[in-house]
Amino acid sequence: MTERGPGDLASWSAGVVNHGSFEDLEVCLAAIAAQTHPPREVAVWDTGENPAAIQRLAARHPAVRFEGGTNEGYAGGANRVVRTVSGDGGDTPEFVLLLNPDVALDADFAASLIAEVAPEPRIALATGKLLRPGRRILDSAGIVFPRHRRPRDRGSEQADEGQFDAAEDVDGASGAALLLRTGALDRLRIEGELFDESFFAYHEDTDLSWRARRLGYRVRYVPAAVAVHARGWKKAERRRIPVAIRRHSFKNHYLQLAKNETRSDLMRNAPVLFAWEVLRLGFACLRDPGLLPAYVDAARSLPEALRKRRILAERASQGRDEG
Repeated sequence: MTERGPGDLASWSAGVVNHGSFEDLEVCLAAIAAQTHPPREVAVWDTGENPAAIQRLAARHPAVRFEGGTNEGYAGGANRVVRTVSGDGGDTPEFVLLLNPDVALDADFAASLIAEVAPEPRIALATGKLLRPGRRILDSAGIVFPRHRRPRDRGSEQADEGQFDAAEDVDGASGAALLLRTGALDRLRIEGELFDESFFAYHEDTDLSWRARRLGYRVRYVPAAVAVHARGWKKAERRRIPVAIRRHSFKNHYLQLAKNETRSDLMRNAPVLFAWEVLRLGFACLRDPGLLPAYVDAARSLPEALRKRRILAERASQGRDEG
């Protein structure tokens, strides 16, 4: 890691996971290039939906490193692009900014986020204020974990009236624009995976955020760092998402609960959890029966999730002993 003088901002690199969003990716890359505090490196993991389109993009952005060609899910693609831009030895940036291609950063996004987070070594994850196109409606002001443990983006679909204009610690950070401290990555990884690749898609970011807090790290929301997030999954359009992908979201709720929830919180939240799960089952039966196989998928994945839970619990216990 390179030395920096007083007043210098910490170094960073950017990684983007792309699945067929070529027009969005063009805008995203342009916004990264326009940052007032420029990145050391930019890389894209592309899932191979349209090789010709990605070749054209690569020709227009010769400074960007394009990799991929296979669909490893968001979790797999994110793990690979984070490793690409994390560097090695003295070339390691202090932060990696992981982005969805449908995110367009304001020019001072990286500078504002890093200036807030860099002095606090226990902050492992951070995000900024994400707005919907038009910049009047909030997309995410960090993530909260209610007692039913279904994570929610704070302020989602509310008018931005300054109600989330204070920098503060939050339960989780959206993977759409997620800043990662590279010095924490090894401790956050379980069996080499930062994001759990059994999730494939959805809730990898909240699973990671929950794990980080179990390990004594903090997650920070910085409203001065602003970006626009088009968001591919809106409530009114959820049926446009293939049912197989919706099932991943449904099952991953149970997997992150099995991996991360403490016994004491499980007991405290049990009545709310039970009521919520009855509602979820009713919704699946009556409104979206294609989700029902997700219960079987979750049951099949449960032994692996519980094994990772034991690894996390042991690591968290070691951290307390060392403290």
